[in-house]
Amino acid sequence: MSDTLKIAGKEYNSRLIVGTGKYKDFEETKLAVEASGAEIVTVAVRRVNIANPGEPMLVDYLDPKKYTYLPNTAGCFTGDDAVRTLRLAREAGGWDLVKLEVLGDQKTLYPNMPETVEAAKTLIAEGFQVMVYCNDDPIQAKILEDIGCCAIMPLGAPIGSGLGIQNPVGIRIIVEQANVPVLVDAGVGTASEAAQAMELGCDAVLMNTAIAEAKDPVRMARAMNNAVKAGRDAYLSGRMPKKLYADPSSPLAGLI
Repeated sequence: MSDTLKIAGKEYNSRLIVGTGKYKDFEETKLAVEASGAEIVTVAVRRVNIANPGEPMLVDYLDPKKYTYLPNTAGCFTGDDAVRTLRLAREAGGWDLVKLEVLGDQKTLYPNMPETVEAAKTLIAEGFQVMVYCNDDPIQAKILEDIGCCAIMPLGAPIGSGLGIQNPVGIRIIVEQANVPVLVDAGVGTASEAAQAMELGCDAVLMNTAIAEAKDPVRMARAMNNAVKAGRDAYLSGRMPKKLYADPSSPLAGLI
């Protein structure tokens, strides 16, 4: 039975989305992305060369015909900056599917939610398909869905922290009430945490640092690929109920 991820009307076989920053060079980026099995890659428009042919370009290593490029607004601390950045991305590459990220604090990189909501409204009115980075608050997530965001992306923990999912209850509530894909974005540090996100019912996981800063990024990318698949299978299989007392693996009835 097909189990694809559908975002903004397009279906994907992979439920792992990966970033393209922090690798030592584009060659390592390419190898890690291939190992991850990802079909969508995020691109920090303000940091990665995607338009200057005089310098090494990401598109020479990751074919835009094979991968969906997801421009993001990493490094933007106001809604106006984020909107301006994505308008430039659309002019440079024609991308309408974007990741909106408006940061509120240099130390934590938590999202500035009021600015995020206003920027999302502007972008949606201009025809963008907005995947939005947000906190793990179910109320805020519902507001973003109601104004038209095509995917909700609550943080698992601060960006680049590798702390794992700090509020699994909040993430689970967001998943239960959402009618659009929910992706854990940020905070995942290792494969078991990627699997946990999927076991909570998330539709996908987005990560960068956990792979790029591993000692062996390509091998970690492969581990994350397998973890996301395992977590998804476990979620769809249905977890056994937790019990207060022991329950023998072999039936006791009929023993002599």
